[in-house]
Amino acid sequence: MYAIVEIAGQQFKVETGKKIFVHRLEAEKESDLNFERVLLVEDEGKVIVGDPVVKDFIVAGHVIDHVKGDKVIVFKKKRKKGYRVKNGHRQSFTQIEITGIGEKGKIVKETPKKAREKALESVDEEVVAAEKKPAAKKASTKKAAEITEEAGKIKAKKASAKEETEKKPAAKKSSKLKE
Repeated sequence: MYAIVEIAGQQFKVETGKKIFVHRLEAEKESDLNFERVLLVEDEGKVIVGDPVVKDFIVAGHVIDHVKGDKVIVFKKKRKKGYRVKNGHRQSFTQIEITGIGEKGKIVKETPKKAREKALESVDEEVVAAEKKPAAKKASTKKAAEITEEAGKIKAKKASAKEETEKKPAAKKSSKLKE
């Protein structure tokens, strides 16, 4: 699920758990925000487009930090006049983490920790399923053995190449140069 939302006069494509940088907002650090100017919502192939906004939809966010962007150099010059001006500028940003997208009152807030836990559970289930299949395990051990053999061969080739370079004597200087 994603949404296009207007924040501080700019449009952003947001998803739950995504972190974005927006122009500086007048919000306290570690505070929660709700953005009501949702322009488009996509949920499992179903797209809802606003006219101009989608009614009763909000995007919930959490202010992580207030930061400054990279320095931008502004250099002005008029040739043949001796006019040169060099200025720098750093834009102020607010870093926001999107915690949920949904209808007012029914918003599903899923923190990144919960999303990671769900992903880990699905990975654990896959590992358990893989352990139950002994044929797949044998194939992986054969592949691992082949990989280790190839790595050993490569190391041996590198070692023999080093020995050959070490055995070669240095070129003798000609006697004409000494005179």
